Amino acid sequence: MVLSKPYSLTQVVNILNARLYQEKNKEAFISHLLLDSRQLTNPSETLFFALKTKKNDGHHYISALVEQGVRHFVVTRFPDNLSEMPDDTNFLLVQDCLAALQKLAAFHRKSFDGPVIGITGSNGKTIVKEWLHQLLTVDRSVVRSPKSYNSQIGVPLSVWQIEPEHQLAIFEAGISEPGEMSPLQHIIQPTIGVFTNIGPAHGENFIRIQQKVGEKLKLFTKVETLIYCTDHPEVQEGIIRSQLLHSIKSFTWSRKNEANLRIIDIQKTAHQSTIKTEYQAQSWEFSIPFIDDASIENAIHCACVLLLLNVKTEMIAHRMMTLTPVAMRLELKEGMNNCTLINDSYNSDIHSLSIALDFLKQQNQHQTKTVILSDILESGTNEADLYEQVALLMELKGVHKMIGIGPALMRQAGKFKMEKTFYASTDDFLAAITTGDFQSSSILIKGARVFGFERISQLLQQKAHETILEINLNNLVSNLNHYKSLLHEGVKIMVMVKAFSYGSGGYEIANVLQFHHVDYLTVAYADEGVELRKAGIHIPIMVMSPEEHSFDAMLHYNLEPEIFSFRVLGLLEDAIKRVDRSRQKVKVHLKIDTGMRRLGFSTDELPQLADRLNENPLIQVQSVFSHLSASESAEHDTFTQHQLTIFEQGCQLLRQQLEMPFDRHILNSAGIVRFPQAHFDMVRLGIGVYGVASGGWEHEKLLPVLALKSNLSQTRIVKKGESVGYNRRTRVEKDTKIGVVPIGYADGLPRLLSNGQGTLFVNNQPTPIVGDVCMDMCMVDLTNIHAEEGDTVIVFDDQHSLNAFATAAQTIPYEILTRISRRVKRVYYQE
Repeated sequence: MVLSKPYSLTQVVNILNARLYQEKNKEAFISHLLLDSRQLTNPSETLFFALKTKKNDGHHYISALVEQGVRHFVVTRFPDNLSEMPDDTNFLLVQDCLAALQKLAAFHRKSFDGPVIGITGSNGKTIVKEWLHQLLTVDRSVVRSPKSYNSQIGVPLSVWQIEPEHQLAIFEAGISEPGEMSPLQHIIQPTIGVFTNIGPAHGENFIRIQQKVGEKLKLFTKVETLIYCTDHPEVQEGIIRSQLLHSIKSFTWSRKNEANLRIIDIQKTAHQSTIKTEYQAQSWEFSIPFIDDASIENAIHCACVLLLLNVKTEMIAHRMMTLTPVAMRLELKEGMNNCTLINDSYNSDIHSLSIALDFLKQQNQHQTKTVILSDILESGTNEADLYEQVALLMELKGVHKMIGIGPALMRQAGKFKMEKTFYASTDDFLAAITTGDFQSSSILIKGARVFGFERISQLLQQKAHETILEINLNNLVSNLNHYKSLLHEGVKIMVMVKAFSYGSGGYEIANVLQFHHVDYLTVAYADEGVELRKAGIHIPIMVMSPEEHSFDAMLHYNLEPEIFSFRVLGLLEDAIKRVDRSRQKVKVHLKIDTGMRRLGFSTDELPQLADRLNENPLIQVQSVFSHLSASESAEHDTFTQHQLTIFEQGCQLLRQQLEMPFDRHILNSAGIVRFPQAHFDMVRLGIGVYGVASGGWEHEKLLPVLALKSNLSQTRIVKKGESVGYNRRTRVEKDTKIGVVPIGYADGLPRLLSNGQGTLFVNNQPTPIVGDVCMDMCMVDLTNIHAEEGDTVIVFDDQHSLNAFATAAQTIPYEILTRISRRVKRVYYQE
């Protein structure tokens, strides 16, 4: 049996071999582990690990957590204000906080005596884990990794979830460099191993694929049985080379060779695949409701696990047909009546609910937060205890209104203290409500698949035409962290969200950036900043193009104008006299023209500027900056260095004459990479955070954030000699299959791409644009392409470059993105 949480603080100190500072609260208990201060739920029983990474240091958040009621901290150094901490605050001093976290999780794992399945491989880890959970929770209590928690941090948090009622555990492990798997093996200690496959994913830190195979195999050094496919030569050779099979058993499957499970044939129909096999000298077959090769491979791995666990073949076949797609990401979209929807309507458990509520908490654009929740199925936890946890979680995450659907939630209604309504079924809910019942709220839709919550999502979402711009928020954050990792310590980061965040969205992007602690946001015009303030964005915002009529609004909403001329300075001075701010200083950003010849003070104007600023005690210079003309171009590096010199001289003059300190910044996305000596006090991150590289050196480092997609509205055969589109500019030379796509120049598709100049993609095949691009649609040539009405059409995505699309349109990615119409629905994803 597993030792039951909570652990006493004394136990934790002994497990970690930590030095305890403070004895007055020694008998406290620990139930929750916290690494991110923004995800706090239960302060009194939380242990915070102050992890230090290249980008951040958890020690910086100790004081804020103490104010929120946390009293237990694992640290590598005591805070500077230790003497000011409450008497009941405990500090556990260790050499390495990450190692301590892993050590505590490994101890917790050792007390569990049920089967533990450890999964690794290049692809399919999360799908296999989730499908095993679907297949096995029918008759046993299963704990599994939340989402893709497979890293050095994610694995210990996953293992910490083990409770006494669990009978089986499933954990995935992922690595990105040598040396990472051994610690994960020590934490997971799997008894059954699954090696899904091997490929190039995350291979940049390995010399060759054989090295990556060898590293992944370290997860299985002490398993009882390893499941794998012998058809992957690198995996098979790696296992032979490792001599693992001298000490462990194997359960293999193959389409080509003798194996425990021999795949004889795979037959596909329109919506399902049937896998015909031979197992223990008997023919056996099962079907799955998927036809793609990846799903077939994942399902066979799952079948092997169930066979190893002695599940009967007829039961496996029955359960395989119940497999459902795995929702790998949260989806944020515009809802009816000024609402924002977060759709997570495919699974529901306490851990994924916590993740979804964290995402809901980030949405500051509305005053109220609503959760539509189904019964949580197959949790393995006592019903009353489970919904007590759920109610507490919602209260701590600031949920204002809760709608519960399902008999269990109806029985436990008294545990929820916020405004609440309950329904026995989704049908009852849909029959009782109208869209007018939801106004100006952030709404999380979270339900187990059996409840069919996609119907709720369809009802509440804002209706829009079928062209969408998908924004991957995980990749946005990854790009942000990439640039942060390039900065010298202490350098601040300002992110451009002007022009609707380069077409990506306003407050949706700003919310994410604020959540991830950027120092500044920048907009072009004051109304953009006002909109962000109204949406709950509170971090500093610089306005690059302040207009005469906008100064009162800037002062009212605490926006910080760029001052680039004496005229603009005069407008600000007049506004300060006009607007009563109780003598509160106005922060401004001075721009020096160093060669761009656009906006800014010339260097010979700086002495006069300093004198004038010193005369006004209500103006505070927050920063001085300039703009490089060609930071991405090596051929202009001499001119760039000239600009940097002028900028430094100008800043030096202002520092001598101004009676206040200020930050300096001149670098944009390309400059951050190419001119590290000029990071100064702050940098300005623009299109790079959206995944668009300014130079070839960044293409491999940045992840694509944006994907523009539509679909085929109609297909038809156009006869030889007939024309297509306005002005009859295109006449087909043979009978041609044409597809109509609902995206036109009013959506942002350039007319320059008309008549074969541009290409869209259907089923990963290039389809030239035929005829003129129309206002609301365009036509594509589907010759030799198997395509049907409703099929997805890609304009650009992670496989089809935005840069290449912009080149075909004879422009730059900036223009393509900022021209995408507001009527194109933005859909935001977060894994």
